[in-house]
Amino acid sequence: MSVIEAAPAKINLALSVIGKRDDGYHLIDSLVVFTAHGDSVTAAAADTDRFTLSGPFARQLPSLQSADNLCIRARDGLRLFLRGMGHPAPPVALKLIKNLPVASGIGGGSADAAATLRCLLAHWRFRPDTAPIAALALTLGADVPMCLASRAARATGIGECLEPVAGLSGIPLVLVNPGVAVGTREVFRRLTDRQNPPLPPIPAFSGPVDLARWLSETRNDLERPARALAPSIGDCLARITESGALAARMSGSGASCFGIYGDMNGAMMAAGLIGARHPGWFVAATRTL
Repeated sequence: MSVIEAAPAKINLALSVIGKRDDGYHLIDSLVVFTAHGDSVTAAAADTDRFTLSGPFARQLPSLQSADNLCIRARDGLRLFLRGMGHPAPPVALKLIKNLPVASGIGGGSADAAATLRCLLAHWRFRPDTAPIAALALTLGADVPMCLASRAARATGIGECLEPVAGLSGIPLVLVNPGVAVGTREVFRRLTDRQNPPLPPIPAFSGPVDLARWLSETRNDLERPARALAPSIGDCLARITESGALAARMSGSGASCFGIYGDMNGAMMAAGLIGARHPGWFVAATRTL
């Protein structure tokens, strides 16, 4: 019997870089949400470990057994943890359906790793305390713990300190990527100011208009260096704004951008217009979870 887990896209609605640790990790203050659109991971019993890929962006991923493949690293790390607990972790067939562009600032790889952890915990029938699994997730990447939770949160530290935020479900969004991969390390390397103010207090949001108003007082500190690497980010933001979005911004380290809309009909119409004008772009209307 197969187990299927969604790997929702992660959107940084606002992202402040507020410092840098001695080990090179940057300290952030970010409001994060997750969307109904994303990848998916399936686990099934097998005689030997297998990993297969499909979906529109499968070809963008590293080789199936590469050390950079976060799903494989998540599988192997969780197996090692479970065996240390005396719990069996037999061979498994994993399948990733890749619907999100790679290196695009919407947490695709981190979401896939987190979904792999959730999927295998269910497949291998193990329910540990959340703390050790969150610690394991952090070894895979700073964004993996927030993707493991996949719920709206204020993320601080290097992204691992999560404070749930209410009132952000069901917000209509359009996600847009110009087909350009942007390296997170290079974006941070080009960041000139690493001591920025944190986010303002986060209120109880009453809907998209309220959220857009609050976002106008915030920023994404990674947008400027990302746009220097990928000027087409500016084109994405312009198209989103022209389509009637209440707010438009780049997510994470780019190049994906998002627009917030007053209702789902408006988001779907905007996605249709942007997609028709730029058929080579990734465009998706969705809503927050």
